[in-house]
Amino acid sequence: MMRLHDFLDYWAHQRPRADFAADARRRLCYAEARALADRLANALVAVGLRVGDRAAVLSLNSIEYVVLYFAASKAGVALVPLNYRLTPADWSYMVRDAGARVLFASAEYARALEPVRREMDSVERFVLLDEGEVPGWEPLAALEHDQPASPPRRYVPPEADAYQMYTSGTTGPPKGAVLSQAAVSANMVQAATAFDFRIGERCLAVLPMFHAGIVPTVLAPVSRGCSLLVMERFDAARVVEALSEGGVNVTTLVPSMIQMCLNDVPDVERRDYSSLRLVHYGASPIAETTLRRALTVFRCDFLQSYGLTEATQALTYLTPEDHRLGLEERPRLLLSAGRPALGTEVMVVDDDGHPLPPGQPGEVVARGPQLMRGYWQRPDETREALRDGWLHTGDIGTLDEDGYLYVLDRKKDVIVSGGENVYPRTVEEVLLQHPAVADAAVIGVPDERWGEAVKAIVVLRAGMTVSERELLDFCRERLAGFQRPRSVDFVEALPRNPSGKVLKRVLREPYWAGHWRRVAGA
Repeated sequence: MMRLHDFLDYWAHQRPRADFAADARRRLCYAEARALADRLANALVAVGLRVGDRAAVLSLNSIEYVVLYFAASKAGVALVPLNYRLTPADWSYMVRDAGARVLFASAEYARALEPVRREMDSVERFVLLDEGEVPGWEPLAALEHDQPASPPRRYVPPEADAYQMYTSGTTGPPKGAVLSQAAVSANMVQAATAFDFRIGERCLAVLPMFHAGIVPTVLAPVSRGCSLLVMERFDAARVVEALSEGGVNVTTLVPSMIQMCLNDVPDVERRDYSSLRLVHYGASPIAETTLRRALTVFRCDFLQSYGLTEATQALTYLTPEDHRLGLEERPRLLLSAGRPALGTEVMVVDDDGHPLPPGQPGEVVARGPQLMRGYWQRPDETREALRDGWLHTGDIGTLDEDGYLYVLDRKKDVIVSGGENVYPRTVEEVLLQHPAVADAAVIGVPDERWGEAVKAIVVLRAGMTVSERELLDFCRERLAGFQRPRSVDFVEALPRNPSGKVLKRVLREPYWAGHWRRVAGA
């Protein structure tokens, strides 16, 4: 079994001068990346971090962020990537929950953390990832300056934790999904096989590096000796320029990014994409019209994945061959999430855990080497999610006679908007704080740009009024941008079953009637 850093070390030995990564500020070859990872790993050891300790990171994408994944691996330290779209209170909770002893951040986010810095009492060292200056934060260069460019003298077993990514449930605080070195390495190999990466290919890394998409965008390409073009954040014009003029061969985009590239860049159809071999997509629904147009514009292969953070990233793939077959002979295949990844089993089961025959809907469960070890310090939730070695995804789907998975709905009602999970209960709790709101339900509705948009369905208190704009403004002050409702409908009552549970499928149905697909991959 492998560790993340084994792949970096291998290619640094085989192709030391080959390009490893470039961003807007610098470029590193594989030998330089390995040396920096070794120095950072030795720095983590020198400040007293042990195998299994946590270090958190909060930043936009950068070469330093990439190298930090491998440095933490070499030190046996589990990295805790923080979603930069959340609030300081969220970051503080995650840092404290993980017990992170070191916190890395870019200057922008180091300043944003100042109001909650004293709350994060587990943190012993605050380190800036970039060249800014923030009082109380030490620069990365000072941390690794005198450290040797050789591997730390400690053994990191494949069973050690590689990283801990936070994923909220529909209720309760966020949970840290713990992924071992072996699990992440397995998913890297699975992705590299599905993508068919070729040594030296150039891969555009634009998805946020706090996301499970770190595997297809960064880790899997490195496992095959590819080079990375790191983009700090998504910008449609810059992405199209990179795909057409930057020598990019492979990229991963969520459907909303594909939509913006097609709609927001005036000359997108007139550009030359001859170097582009493969576009991988997932994480939210994609409209059939968008997919067909993207295939026409970019004139390359497309690959879809379906999965979740608890499975490192991917459980199934809809391959380029499947896409061609769907376009030419079997259009229903374009509705599918594909077939299981290498070494992965996928079943659809009933409420008692019994396998269901093809075509009959039930819960999607999966087994494979890429599954999480569990939720950090959440034994009850871990037992619920992992049963007899099978991960219960909470998604409803069917399998066909050929083993293709069709994901129909989310058992837990999670909304995926622009690749970000939105948990309805979080939004509902905010809405219910408004004095005029008696009841509220939040659902995802079709959106051409974001895949799904957050919609609030609200029942007002008798004799009280509030406008849609007032409620939207109320939420804007209390929720992260991607969590906010985009629209509000007012109703007399919410549909409920005899036990009082809101029937969200009934609420969604009018908005999704006639639409091509409900759910896509993660």
